[in-house]
Amino acid sequence: MKNKKLLLTIAILAVFITAICVIYVITKPKILKQSYATPITLQTFDNEYDVIVIGGEPEGVAAAVMAARSGSKTLLIEKREDLGGLYTFGMLNFLDIPKSVNQKSISRGVYEDWHKLVGNGNGFDIQDAKAAFKQLVYAEENLTLAVNTTVNNPVMHKNTVTGVEIENEYGAFSIKGKVFIDATQDADFAVMAQVPYFLGGKDIGIEDKKMAVTLMLHLKNVDWRGVKKAAKSEKFGPATVTRSVAWGFSELHDMYQPVESNTRLRGLNLVKQDEDYYINALQIFDVDGVNEAAKLAAIEKGKRETLHIVDYLRKEFSGFENAEIVSYPTELYVRETRHILAEYQLPMSDIWTNMDHWDNIGYGAYPVDVQAQTPQDYGYVLSTPEQYAIPFRSLVPLEIDGLLVVGRSSGYSSLAAGSARIVPTGMVTGDAAGIAASLAILEGITVRELSKDEELIEQLRTNLKQHGAFVDHITSTYPYQDEWFDQSIQLLMDYGLVVAGYDNELPIEKEVSTHNFMNMLMSASKRMALESSAAYSDQLQISYDVLCSRENRPLDLLEASDILSFIYLNDSTSKDNWASLIDAEVISEKTAKQIEATNHPLTMKELYAICADVMRYMESRE
Repeated sequence: MKNKKLLLTIAILAVFITAICVIYVITKPKILKQSYATPITLQTFDNEYDVIVIGGEPEGVAAAVMAARSGSKTLLIEKREDLGGLYTFGMLNFLDIPKSVNQKSISRGVYEDWHKLVGNGNGFDIQDAKAAFKQLVYAEENLTLAVNTTVNNPVMHKNTVTGVEIENEYGAFSIKGKVFIDATQDADFAVMAQVPYFLGGKDIGIEDKKMAVTLMLHLKNVDWRGVKKAAKSEKFGPATVTRSVAWGFSELHDMYQPVESNTRLRGLNLVKQDEDYYINALQIFDVDGVNEAAKLAAIEKGKRETLHIVDYLRKEFSGFENAEIVSYPTELYVRETRHILAEYQLPMSDIWTNMDHWDNIGYGAYPVDVQAQTPQDYGYVLSTPEQYAIPFRSLVPLEIDGLLVVGRSSGYSSLAAGSARIVPTGMVTGDAAGIAASLAILEGITVRELSKDEELIEQLRTNLKQHGAFVDHITSTYPYQDEWFDQSIQLLMDYGLVVAGYDNELPIEKEVSTHNFMNMLMSASKRMALESSAAYSDQLQISYDVLCSRENRPLDLLEASDILSFIYLNDSTSKDNWASLIDAEVISEKTAKQIEATNHPLTMKELYAICADVMRYMESRE
């Protein structure tokens, strides 16, 4: 009897504790928000800090917090009045969460601490986010926050950053530091320090690549039941609606007609937070993301288009009948600008092959999302990784010492950045930078020297793990692994010449057409942007113009050999052009062994191998 009473008491107590925990989780962000106050601008600074982080973006918060937790005297400098950057001033509150194959988040550390504070969901309240970032920063006794403070210049000794010149309403200050971390969206501080970089897709020959930017919509008086009704009807295409987020409605691409030039409404990513509703859907094209005047003009254009969008939604979209605009973001969601050159430039092939690295400091796993660049295209997903390691070397810029760069402008190729640019992954790099800076100071070495020391990198990984990061080495497979054309696909992936989508599937057995063939050769030549390409440009253009002006038809090995010989050997009169291409090493022996020499219709896997060989041949002639 006593045992039964004891068990009943324990059961009641467990239910009570669970209820208390649930209430705590639900109300904690609201408590944070209610007690929140904007940080105060600093009047004075110390002469020197161990680690100085520039940029109060989420990535900067992660870097500063981890540096402080590692024992470093840390200064976090933010030009705005508050923390959170893109999440708070850009109102991007629909989270892209990279997940493992078992659907668990692989972004841990400070990101996980922050995510718990804002409710652990796919969306979050903007004020909760500000309060949570501030709490994380103010909880660290080694960390000083300087808001409303502008960075004017780095202080350099030869090629090493040794200090920073800053300014706020109380005056100008010159402060020394041992290690600096650039956590600005566009690597602004790194560029001031003369770190080499490229813009947009220059690394793959697309000089003027500008992915669409977005102005978030902030509304009220939306009926969530009506949104569910619209999803069920599929009037705007398939959609998913949960308790607090919705996504889909992709047919809005075509159904909605914009008023402003170079704008478009895509499918909605919608977040419900109490009585506030935030929508990521308005695309604005041809905006220079590092030009402040261009961004301000785009915001004004976006505001005008928002009025028209809301009017359209009221008339056509169930649940929006009484919708009203609450406010506008003060900043755009800019997806891509600068990419710094680093000790290791993470290539797209690493993402495709789920590559691990000896200096793995965290993982990415988000689909490689290449957003549209004009209203006439819809963007695409290059591939969907299981997970891939981010090497510490990708945070270490070339040429300039004393500096690490975290976030979307780190050392990624432009295509790899399509996945690695998302904020949770950026916060993972922030964790690593903060701990690495402290470790380098402790060891009395530069962060570049740290990046080349295997023992110390293992110590960095151990320290990261102790602070909650996920850095375990993982062995993975990938599509078409060990197939004879495997390496060819990897090379084509690095230049975005094949697109595998969400399912990671390529049409390897599909027959090649003349247009397939010429488009891939032309694209490869343009994207490699080699000086040697000029030697073949005339013949390539002639072949392209002739074949693409004719009816698209299947292509066989004989005709493909004739075309290749004309372009790359300036001769198509040989009796056996395929053999001539092999002799001249335009086509590799490996490929020649796999492609039957007798005439036959080419398949796409054979085209992949041929095109990759041609690219290697052109590179060898450089």
